[in-house]
Amino acid sequence: MQTNFLVIGSGIAGLNFALQSAKKGKVTIVTKKKLIDSNTNFAQGGIAAVLDQTDNFEKHVEDTLKAGSYHNNKKAVEFMVRNSAEAIYRLIDLGVEFQKENGKLSLTKEGGHSERRIAFVGDYTGKEIEKILVKRVREHPNILILENAFAMRLLTQKSLFQRNSCVGIQIIRKNKIENILADQTILSTGGVGQLFLQTTNPSIATSDGIAMASQIGCTIKDIEFIQFHPTALNKNTSPKFLISETVRGEGAKLVNEKGERFMENVHPLKDLAPRDVVAQAIYQQQKNGQVFLDIRHKSREYLKKRFPQIYEKLKKLKIDMTKNLIPVTPAAHYECGGIEVDLNGQTNVKNLFAFGEVSYTGVHGANRLASNSLLEALVFSNQIAKNLIPHQKIKQTKFNAPKILRKNSKETLLAERLKQEIKKIMWEYAGIVRNLKRIKKEAIPRMERIAKELKNMNGTNQEIAETSNMAITSLLILKSAYKRKKSLGCHFVEK
Repeated sequence: MQTNFLVIGSGIAGLNFALQSAKKGKVTIVTKKKLIDSNTNFAQGGIAAVLDQTDNFEKHVEDTLKAGSYHNNKKAVEFMVRNSAEAIYRLIDLGVEFQKENGKLSLTKEGGHSERRIAFVGDYTGKEIEKILVKRVREHPNILILENAFAMRLLTQKSLFQRNSCVGIQIIRKNKIENILADQTILSTGGVGQLFLQTTNPSIATSDGIAMASQIGCTIKDIEFIQFHPTALNKNTSPKFLISETVRGEGAKLVNEKGERFMENVHPLKDLAPRDVVAQAIYQQQKNGQVFLDIRHKSREYLKKRFPQIYEKLKKLKIDMTKNLIPVTPAAHYECGGIEVDLNGQTNVKNLFAFGEVSYTGVHGANRLASNSLLEALVFSNQIAKNLIPHQKIKQTKFNAPKILRKNSKETLLAERLKQEIKKIMWEYAGIVRNLKRIKKEAIPRMERIAKELKNMNGTNQEIAETSNMAITSLLILKSAYKRKKSLGCHFVEK
C-alpha cells in the first residue's frame, strides 16, 4: 500500500492534520484500536487561548514559562500562544460547540493561569472535539482509515546524503504484517502513561511512537519530565478517573484528613499552583493520610451542569460532590518531552514528522501548564499541514514482512507479566520523587534485563511489540532522569 500522508494515531493532532492535508493528497490514518480511542477523549478541562480583552499574549506566554520552570523554548511558546485563538475558531468552524454565555465564549481558569482563558465544553471538552473531528474525517473522501492496526516499526532508506529518510511503517493488522509506504509519515501516537502503575491514560498510551522513533535515530529530548496530575480519583480503577483541574478552578479546595488546607503555605497560587508543585505537596501529605477535594459549598444544580461527567461518575461510586469530600491522588498524566521537532514538526529524520504529546516542541519545559496540550496539538498540526508537499520519490525497496504472524501463547503471557513489572519499576523509581542512586543501581539494570528478554523472544505479535516499546521508552526515561542531577519542574530529586 502507498499513500501521500501517513498518520499514526487518531487523537486531536492526528485527526486535525489529516483534515488539513487531505486538501493536498491521499491520507491514511493508522490507529491501533478504534478511531475514537485516544488520550484526547480523556481531556476534561479545555483549551487555553487568549480570547478575552482582559488577557494578552504576554500573560499567557509568561504563565507557560513560569509553569515550565523557564526550561521552555520561548520561541515555540510565543508561536503557540499567538496562534491560539485561530485554533479555537477553527474548531468552532468544524462544529465544536464551546460553552457560551450571552453569545460569548465562557472561559474558566486552571492551575498556573493568571486569567480565565480556557474554552470548554462541560467537563468533556476532549471527547466533544474528538467526536467532531472523527465525524469530519469519516466524511472526507481523501482519507482512508485503518482501525485495529498496530504500528510495529518505521521503515527507512538512506537518502542521497546518507541521511536516514522515513518511507513508511510496518503494521500488524488482521493477524498479518503489512508495509505502508508514504511520502511523509506523521507520528501522533500520544503519551506514555501506561508505563506507570497509576495513570489517567487509557490502555493505548504505551509510548509506541517514542520507542519506534528512537530506534531509527530520532533525537529524544527532556523525556524525564513526566507530569503527574495531582487530582486523580483515589479509587481502585484502571485507568484512574481524572478529577479535572477546572474543579479547583471553580472553587474546590484541597484538604488533608484533618480538614486543613495545606496548599496555603506551599505556593502563592495555593490550590491553583502549577501541577508539579501540587502533586509533590499531596505526595508529602499522603505520608500522614488521605487527601481530598472539597467543593461542598457549591449547589447541586451548579455542579450537575458544570461537571456532568464527573458528577455522574462520582455518584456511581457513591460519592456525592455536594455532601462528600472527594479522595484524590497523583497519577502519571502527561509526557512533557518526546521526539524533538522544529516549529514545522520535522524530526531529524527526513520525511518523518511528529506532533502532539509524542513530540518535543519545547512548549512545556519542565512541567506543562494546564490546557496547553490540546492547544499545542492543534497549532503545530495546523503548521505542519501548511508546509507539507506530497509526491516525494520512494525507491521501490522490498521490506521483508512475513505474511502470517506466528503467535506463541507462552511468550504472550510472559510479555503481559513483563508489562506489569515495567509499570511497578517506573512507579517506584521514576515517580513523583526520584532517588538517582537507586535509579542507576536498581532500576536501569532491571529494565535492561526486561528489554533484552523481550528482544530475544521468537514470537511476533502486538503484545510482545507493545511491551518491548514500553521497555525501550522506560529505559530512555530512567537514563535521562539519572543524568539530571537537580530537581526541576516535575523531575523531583530526593535529597
